[in-house]
Amino acid sequence: MVPIKLNGRTIARGSAEGEVLLSRDPISFLGSVDPQTGIVVEEGHALEGKSIRGKVLVFPHGKGSTVGSYVMYQLKKNGAAPVAIINLETEPIVAVGAIISEIPLVDMLEKDPYEVLKDGDVVRVNGSNGCVETLE
Repeated sequence: MVPIKLNGRTIARGSAEGEVLLSRDPISFLGSVDPQTGIVVEEGHALEGKSIRGKVLVFPHGKGSTVGSYVMYQLKKNGAAPVAIINLETEPIVAVGAIISEIPLVDMLEKDPYEVLKDGDVVRVNGSNGCVETLE
């Protein structure tokens, strides 16, 4: 595999590496994700039954209540949060949640992440310089 580096926009600073978990469905952290386990509990969601714990979570954007920011913080405190997030375009709820939870977040990549990344790819998300790199 040839390493790929994609530049994007910094939302939340920091750097993390992990396995990609892709969802084409938006995520509402309030009610869609169990804050104790990190398992997606929303019926019919593309990630239903899967854990976001320790993953680089790729999803288009958030949806739902402003309380979702605090659910993200609770996920982090419970050790059930993703290590990093990649969005197509981040909205304020997810941005605030990532910032207060210190979860690196990048969006608006120069290439569509759904065309470049797949579940299980190992990537580094550097929210400080706004880039995503494939590893291995």
